[in-house]
Amino acid sequence: MKTFHIGVLGCGTVGTGVVKLLLERGELITRRIGADLILKAIADIDMDRDRGVAIDKALFTRDARQVILDPEIDIIVETIGGTTIAKELILLALQNGKHVVTANKALLASEGIRLFSKAWEHGLDLGFEASVGGCMPVIKTLRESLAGNAILSVRGILNGTCNTILSKISDERCSFAEALREAQAKGFAEADPTLDIEGIDTAHKLAIIVALAYGTDVRFGDLYVEGISRISPMDIEFAEQFGYRIKLLAISKMVDGAIEARVHPTMIPGSNILSSVNGPLNAITITGDATGDLLLCGAGAGMMPTASAILSDIIDIARDLMNASVGRMPTLSFQPGAIQRIPILPIEELVSHYYIRFSAIDQPGVLSKISGILGNHGISLESVHQKGRKSNADVPLVMFTHLAKERNVREALAEIERLDVVCDHPMLIRIEEPNGN
Repeated sequence: MKTFHIGVLGCGTVGTGVVKLLLERGELITRRIGADLILKAIADIDMDRDRGVAIDKALFTRDARQVILDPEIDIIVETIGGTTIAKELILLALQNGKHVVTANKALLASEGIRLFSKAWEHGLDLGFEASVGGCMPVIKTLRESLAGNAILSVRGILNGTCNTILSKISDERCSFAEALREAQAKGFAEADPTLDIEGIDTAHKLAIIVALAYGTDVRFGDLYVEGISRISPMDIEFAEQFGYRIKLLAISKMVDGAIEARVHPTMIPGSNILSSVNGPLNAITITGDATGDLLLCGAGAGMMPTASAILSDIIDIARDLMNASVGRMPTLSFQPGAIQRIPILPIEELVSHYYIRFSAIDQPGVLSKISGILGNHGISLESVHQKGRKSNADVPLVMFTHLAKERNVREALAEIERLDVVCDHPMLIRIEEPNGN
């Protein structure tokens, strides 16, 4: 029987999950692919830590290059993370004829085109299903199931930490700081949560999605990114009062030859199925011109969900090797020569509905001043709401707009913020309506 040897670089949480599946699912895997997958070597600095899995100590080495240069190893699994040593090791593996599987979204968002091109140049596969959405088959869906569709839009909850925090604020009306502390205590958030709560992790995933959906060379720096740290219980309450939920969404659409690609807190109607996705779950809605809406939902992170996605790539590569069909599936869904640079729509050009909350002095004439400035910038109001009355004290003043251009909204808010009756930075949240606006 044919045998394929696997080398794993990094044996932290995800790497341990991959090792566990390779060791415990051998018979099942063999029945499915008609070949044996053999774990040949593991590279990790810490060779002695108890990982909760019975691993032969002889498999370990501290030298990742030794694993890559082993002539018997067919597939390298990179779970080190980061954008420095991981990139060097992946390039070394490709240069030495090894197929590669990685979950490294940050690296792919910044260097993906270079790595994919190198894999293509050497006639090798580079699998990255685990880089977006954990166990959800987002990559396979875009690259295979929807290959006959023009992708009209993608909207996704792609960070379990942010979704856990927002769910906590919604359910208990606690502050953002309180919700973050609890998420950290329960292991849903890192000690330094910046990558998650500022939307960076989600944007890394969106960059990969955009490249697959539209066949474009897109980089992380092309995207608009905004986090959730300013969301308050008051915003959650107002949203729910008018039938909305607030989620950190990754959003992509093709608009007049340009691509909207943005990450930010978003109000979505309670009728949108994404509004009911709570806690650490991830979910994504992909809209194809032939299929309509397609929903994927599942664990977006964690040892075993991520390891499952990595193993699916390993099995795909092994199946292709069995049939001498490596390179059958273009890494980015489109043929390499068809990848083009499609412009990303600047956020200032976005047209959307908006929720705007001001903290303003409760006195006559304030509403007319604010609404007058908005009107001068071409922004019409759908509704206006004031919570409580405190004469000559600041109160929340909430406005929902009709469709407006972001540039006009920003210019208006900058002018309004200079008014002496406005006490704090206005809060702005974009709204995604069922019709896509």
